[in-house]
Amino acid sequence: MPVNVGIIGFGTVGSGTAEVLIKNKELISKKIGDEIIIKKIADLDIETDRGVPIDKNILTKDANEIIDDPDIKIVVELIGGTTKAKEFILAAMEKGKHVVTANKALLAEYGKEIYEAAKKYGVGIGFEAAVAGGIPIIGALKEGLSANRIHTVFGILNGTSNYILTKMKEKGLPYKDVVDEAVRLGIAEDPPTLDVDGTDAAHKLAIIVSLISGYPIDYKEIYKEGITHITPDDIRFADEFGYVIKLLAIAKQKEDHIEARVHPTMIPKENMLANVNEVFNAIYVEGDFVGPNLYYGLGAGRRPTGSAVAADIINLARHIINGEKGVIPPLGFSKEEKSSLAIQPIEELKSRYYFRVSAVDRPGVLSLISGILGKYKISIESVIQKGRKKREDDSVPIVMLTHEALEKDVRKAISEIDMLDVVKDKTVVIRVINE
Repeated sequence: MPVNVGIIGFGTVGSGTAEVLIKNKELISKKIGDEIIIKKIADLDIETDRGVPIDKNILTKDANEIIDDPDIKIVVELIGGTTKAKEFILAAMEKGKHVVTANKALLAEYGKEIYEAAKKYGVGIGFEAAVAGGIPIIGALKEGLSANRIHTVFGILNGTSNYILTKMKEKGLPYKDVVDEAVRLGIAEDPPTLDVDGTDAAHKLAIIVSLISGYPIDYKEIYKEGITHITPDDIRFADEFGYVIKLLAIAKQKEDHIEARVHPTMIPKENMLANVNEVFNAIYVEGDFVGPNLYYGLGAGRRPTGSAVAADIINLARHIINGEKGVIPPLGFSKEEKSSLAIQPIEELKSRYYFRVSAVDRPGVLSLISGILGKYKISIESVIQKGRKKREDDSVPIVMLTHEALEKDVRKAISEIDMLDVVKDKTVVIRVINE
């Protein structure tokens, strides 16, 4: 018997999903043994041509026509946001319908409630498209790597920020100029706040951490820091030290806690992630038995994201066609592994650091700064002190790499350094990894 699907939201991702289901209909039917039929599509705008060959009779402005239709077995939520989308998903689950969503913000903020509803009503929820677009990282973590304890994840999860940092490096342009160009090209929103301040990557990391730990977390527990303070100077100095700056999402699972953080990070040039450029995403995953895995591809866009949504629809359709009694639990754990999940406070992080201090060019300044660092047990590995070319505020950059130090000590030291009369601007701090 064919599987009927209803799509709520016919924008970029919704139209991409419909396109792949229609264009590859014959291939999909061969794979699952029956048809997937788009029975209804709901959107507030049902007049605009999306370039997809559909019968206009299946269009509606009322999402409840999909949720209340007993013949529709899979409801696909693609409207975004965290209000109506949540209502639609919970209502569909209550009626016994399986759900597919690409809504990372919703899962990052209300995942626990939604996952519990899926278990309560015995339905499946697919969210492959919520993290890294066309990269099948959710399936890999839930199924392909299910025998492993995942102890390390490094991810470039936001294509807009990655594009900005790539172009700043290639062209030597300041942040604002590259953002303006990205907006003109349609690569970035105007303004791209959630991309550049780390929120989008934190949403995605929250989902990944939930999958590897078996416990749903709220993204607000994740430390996040954006890229707006990064300058061409920082990118050039990083290059001189042998590093590349990326906005990195990091998760490390320990015995009794987990690290979960998003921030600009200097990574060695030879690291594979250092060579992920433009709008591409990549996720490095390391498991206790499988070892290192790297996933790379387009993290957004109509077709890649539509492909990921369609993959979830296909998996749930197989379940329906085969009459299986159970579905894979939302996070891949039949029982939550923990009653709560302790996320390490950023102040307890041990890391190497890059500092760029804007200081007056006079004798004894470096010694003064070094003395403060020494006071907080922060040892310097390398220093670059650039010539006599002064800036408008009469300062020159003093750039340092440190050995491993404790974040709370670094914060105290930098606060003290920034209060010095010889320091003319807020010190730029970037965390450094060699893994």
